Amino acid sequence: MTELNFQFDKTWSLQPIDGETGQTFMGMKDSQKVFIKRNTTPFLAALSREGIVPKLVWTKRLGDGNVLTAQEWLEGETLTPTEMSEFPAVIQLLHDIHHSRSLKNMLYRLGGEEMTAFAFLSQYSTDLPAELRHNPYLHRVFRYLEDHLPNDGDIQVCHGDPIHSNWFLSEEDRLYLVDWDATVLADPALDLGIILGRYVPYNQWRKWLEFYGYHVTEEVLERVYWYSGMDFLRRIKHYYEQFELQKMNREILLLQKIFNF
Repeated sequence: MTELNFQFDKTWSLQPIDGETGQTFMGMKDSQKVFIKRNTTPFLAALSREGIVPKLVWTKRLGDGNVLTAQEWLEGETLTPTEMSEFPAVIQLLHDIHHSRSLKNMLYRLGGEEMTAFAFLSQYSTDLPAELRHNPYLHRVFRYLEDHLPNDGDIQVCHGDPIHSNWFLSEEDRLYLVDWDATVLADPALDLGIILGRYVPYNQWRKWLEFYGYHVTEEVLERVYWYSGMDFLRRIKHYYEQFELQKMNREILLLQKIFNF
């Protein structure tokens, strides 16, 4: 069982699923097939009840302290970058998540982290590698974000990483938002900025945000723009620290499309 060392029920066969974390597996037992993840967020049960993620089947704590969760295995596809800007269900599901009182209450009970715009900026600048700190372009973006720190909107449940590969469309045309390990209590502009900055041309942001339900003002656009830039900087730092320079450069190119100075 290649490096799993789960001490798991031997009646199950676990097959690793490609991914950055190495924590996800396809579990098979007789004719049953489930999606298994190791040490995921305890918030998963609440998300399952709301129908935001595939149904939670069971949770098991192992003798070594690891916790496995199993969800129903669904056939389907992740959304493509193009579909992210064309799929109304993306906007609707995101709106429902951001406005769910039950999810917000549950995440607070589970000790969910609350993050402001200033906290994200401070997190990025802390222990920033010298090569990034002295990069003229990245420094200009950072100074812009520092000089235009927004007043945060209402704190709500945010996914924290709603990129296209975390949106799953089942064969029954049911849309799910998966992989909630980055979930945080923050301004919904965090999630909106990630999606709009990566997948939607800036001249379409207003229309997209109106469909989401905002009365779109310059202040709203500035907040979403700010969080978009902040997310790109955070990913650039992450990939640099992981020595994934090709991915880091891809993020810089995407950032330059909206912060073109």
